[in-house]
Amino acid sequence: MKINDTASYHREDMESLGWELTVCNMLEEAQSPARKVLSRPGTFGELLFSFLAARVPLESLQSICEIGGGYGYLMRDFLTLKNFSQAAMIDISPFLLSEQKKTLKNASLPVTFIESDFLLMERDLLQRFDIAVLNENIGDFPTLCDVTAQEIMGGSEGASGLTGEAARIVREYRLTLHEGSFHLNIGALLACEKLCAASVSVIYMSEHSCEAAVPEKLASLVNIHSSGRPERIGLKGHDEYTIQFSYLEQIAQSLGYHVIRGTYGDILEVDFSGAVNFIMRSASQKEEHEIIRHFIEDVYKYEYLVLVKK
Repeated sequence: MKINDTASYHREDMESLGWELTVCNMLEEAQSPARKVLSRPGTFGELLFSFLAARVPLESLQSICEIGGGYGYLMRDFLTLKNFSQAAMIDISPFLLSEQKKTLKNASLPVTFIESDFLLMERDLLQRFDIAVLNENIGDFPTLCDVTAQEIMGGSEGASGLTGEAARIVREYRLTLHEGSFHLNIGALLACEKLCAASVSVIYMSEHSCEAAVPEKLASLVNIHSSGRPERIGLKGHDEYTIQFSYLEQIAQSLGYHVIRGTYGDILEVDFSGAVNFIMRSASQKEEHEIIRHFIEDVYKYEYLVLVKK
């Protein structure tokens, strides 16, 4: 067993960070090929805000925090679309905090920037916020790799007690572990528990999923693989792992939250026109076509949870 602790990687090594091709980043530029395939083009922040506004009482939420906010694009859009009274960016990366400050320098209200490991933060700070956002980043949180149920539940020692925390989480929320060797997204589970225990009114979380499925009518066009077990994604300088969202859902429901769950296909409506159908069915290596295929596959590979306190 080993532990993938991306938080440790950031603390020790990350003075800079290369561009990661997230869905949010792919939709940032007005001329992005990804925008061309949407029925309603826009930035990811704009489209997510509209999606949430139709499902949760955004008008009554006055304070917002984003954990691991990337380049600050999502928060920029939220603050443009709604007059919050308080906003904070929480990030372990000094580099990304500096980028967020640049993006949010003209925000409608002063934004607080907090350099911290979210998993070590006190609950009372989180209780100040009505909505918390973790967008496309929980796969970066610490993961127990190649572990077995016996190693977790047998009380074996792990770095910084993460194995012990895993055993507690499994017992308390009655999670069913896989047979054989598997990866366990312990950081994502602890993050979900932490926010729910702080009684944050609305929580949004998203990431690549190991359980996502394409609607049957699109199965011949969109090719994604979901094994049902967290899988490694190798990135420049670090690894991340796909998320088992059913575990997060179970924790949130146990802590008194209503759960809305789905893929980005709910948030981003792809217009499967003749041109898009051709691109998805073809083996064209034209750069724009490859970008579009990658984007649409991600639309159905990413899952989200919207957690609403009952």
